[in-house]
Amino acid sequence: MAEGKIIVIGNEKGGTGKSTLAMHLIVWFLRQKKRVASIDLDGRQGTLTHYIQNRAAYGEAHQIELGLPEHMTVTPRENPTEQERIDDEAAFREQLDRLRKENDLIVIDTAGSDSYLFRLAHAAADVLITPINDSLLDLDVLAKVEPETLLVKAPGHYAQTVWQARQKRAAARKPQMRWFVLRNRVMHVSTRNEKVIWKLLEALGGRINFTPLRGLGERIIFRELFLKGLTLLDIGQSKTGVKMSMAHVTARQELRSILQAIGEESLSAG
Repeated sequence: MAEGKIIVIGNEKGGTGKSTLAMHLIVWFLRQKKRVASIDLDGRQGTLTHYIQNRAAYGEAHQIELGLPEHMTVTPRENPTEQERIDDEAAFREQLDRLRKENDLIVIDTAGSDSYLFRLAHAAADVLITPINDSLLDLDVLAKVEPETLLVKAPGHYAQTVWQARQKRAAARKPQMRWFVLRNRVMHVSTRNEKVIWKLLEALGGRINFTPLRGLGERIIFRELFLKGLTLLDIGQSKTGVKMSMAHVTARQELRSILQAIGEESLSAG
């Protein structure tokens, strides 16, 4: 039996919608009858873990069969000794090996900061998804941009982390990682700033090998869904108690295009 694919949601910046995207991917694959595991590498904040807990509680309270992944939470040590780091990495690899044998897909939600397990997860990723807020400030993690000409001067610190992860995969003779960058929290009105960011992402994508995608718009509905543990894919089903609105319809159209691009690539990666 083929080993499961590892999908990492990563960025060295918080507040970009990583956990929301991770949960929607998880539910998308579960609805396709895939065996799915998830790992929350941000154990301190635990957003994905709380999302899954909310989903389990809501399903039980409303007697709804909501799909759930096999889930685990991992918190990297802040100042590990060399031996602790080695032991933690070995334990994490062992868990990944087990999950890959027992599942079709493993979705890993990372913290918005660097750590030894953050880097290990990136090196293990068959597919990497990096949500960024739709701003030049967030673009800084991917590239250093000349403010006057808006030309890309050099890769940013996160792009360098991804490059190092790719080097490790190459050294281990693993298939090349597929990398997507999503412009999340996009404003609903087209602006000059939006066009500039898209142009920069296209240029940078060709330079450091990622595919830019339009992400999800900024909507309060995602906060409401989090509290119930629901996703856009659950809306409209009987017993969920959430009625379909125009905001849900528009957001689901955005989500579907993202999931189709990423999901199909994820299943065929490697």
